Formats: sequence, C-alpha cells, structure tokens
Amino acid sequence: MKINIIGVPLFYGCDKPGVEKGPDILRKNGLIDVFTKKHEVCDLGNVKVNKVSSENKYKCNNKMKYLDEIININNELADKVNNSFDNGALPLVIGGDHALGMGSLAGCGKYFGQDLAVIWVDAHGDINTPETSPSGNVHGMPLAASMGVGYDSLINIYYKGCKVNPKNVYIIGARDLDKGEIELIENKHLNVWTMNDIKEKGLEKCLEELISTLDSSNINNVHLSFDIDSIDPTFIPGTGTPVVDGLTMEGGKKIIKDLLNTNLIRSIDFVEFNPSLDKEDITLNNCLSLLEEISNNL
Repeated sequence: MKINIIGVPLFYGCDKPGVEKGPDILRKNGLIDVFTKKHEVCDLGNVKVNKVSSENKYKCNNKMKYLDEIININNELADKVNNSFDNGALPLVIGGDHALGMGSLAGCGKYFGQDLAVIWVDAHGDINTPETSPSGNVHGMPLAASMGVGYDSLINIYYKGCKVNPKNVYIIGARDLDKGEIELIENKHLNVWTMNDIKEKGLEKCLEELISTLDSSNINNVHLSFDIDSIDPTFIPGTGTPVVDGLTMEGGKKIIKDLLNTNLIRSIDFVEFNPSLDKEDITLNNCLSLLEEISNNL
C-alpha cells in the first residue's frame, strides 16, 4: 500500500508544549521503518506551524486559544490529505494534538463527500464548542466542528460546511465527557461506546456492534482518528490529558486490527504523544507498537 506520512507538530490545540515534538521523535525512533517493511512510504515532512507567543493566545478570539494559527495549519493539512487521495495513497497523520482532526476530516470530506464516516478512538469526546468548553482548548472541539457544530471558522475549514454527517460518527473508549458533550451525543444520536460499555459488554461485543452499525450504513470510506489517551496512563503516561481506567495495550491493538480488517479505513490520525511527559520511554515504545499494529493490518 502507498502511505503518505504527514507530521503536524501542533500544541496550540491543547496549550501544553511538548506534544509538538511527537512527529520527529517518532521518526528518529523508527516510525518510517515500521511502515517500509510492508508498504511504499512517502514522508511528506511536517505541516508548517508558525510561532505564536503565549501572551497572544487569545488575540483572535477570547474563548478559543491560538485560533487563527490552528485554522491555517488545518487548511494546509486538509490539502495534503486530499492530495494524498489524488495520488492513491493513504494519509497517516502524526500529531501533535487532536485539533488536527479538523484538517484530516476536511481533506477526507473534500474527496469522499457524504460517503464518509469517522471512528474517533479517544478518552474524550472532542465534541465541545466554544460555549461548552471548560478550557478554551481547541483540541476538545474538532469532532463537533467537523460535524457542523460550533464556531463557523472551525466548521468552514478548507471548504464551507459539515465534513461528516453526525449519524456517521463513531466514538469508542470515552470516559471523560463534559456536560455539553453528553447533551450533544443525545441530541445528535451519536454512536458512542464508552469505557463503561466496554467493561459491561466486553470490547469484542462493542466492536461487533460498531462494525455492524457501520456495515448497515453502506458507507465505503472511514477515517480512523486514534488518540493515544484512549489507552490507560499505566501504558501511556506521555500524553497531555490522561484519564484513568482506559484501554489496555491489547485492547488498543484489537481496535486497530478489527477496524482495519473492515478494509474501509482510508486515512488515519495518530495523536497526542507528548515526549516531554513520557516516563522511561514507555509511551514512545508503546506508540511504536501501536503503529506497528497499524502497519501489519493495512
């Protein structure tokens, strides 16, 4: 398979420096080799991220930090993702924080139109809006904006309007949902499997339900957005918003394997590795292990 690797050294969405080092640290530790064993790989380098001083974080908007630069970065990313499809490659987007999900989904939406679903593997919903966000951090808003909810400038990244229909949004692994997010899940009837669901039913059953629902939707193209904080901090200490009682490494790998085996995944995000918060390279090594699972199942 042809794979385009796209680095996005972005911390503006989480406002916690260190995560921007993720793409290059992974490259230095064998990221490319993980994929060249089985695939034809083109490393497109990093999306350009301009420096913005912290005192200017609210310069563009008093509710969202670093707004203009986040929009610019996502527009460039969307173009790289869309061009990857034009060239017959699967875009693998390496973060950086999860605000980049807007650019990935915009690139997908431009190419696939309405024939698109997204599977969001994350401890969080990332479906806040400026009104519901407790922090003003845009990495908590990308999925909402991508389904047309929230601030116009985020909704309209790359092209005007919704990128993915809410009925084609799937969230798995969530265990830290804000009040406004819970309301949005109910109002939009989103497909959500929380960690409580996984504990009660088992991961196998939850994945069966997800894949069955996806099959019945007749959608042919899926974007997989994998946030490493979906996995328990015991295995992933190096991430900015860890939440206890997460997936095991085996659970994370099973999600990757089962979803890739549907043969519907057309693009992938891998986000929120913060080397500055890592302990004894536990997160680095586990990230490379997860990426190897991706490579082996593509």
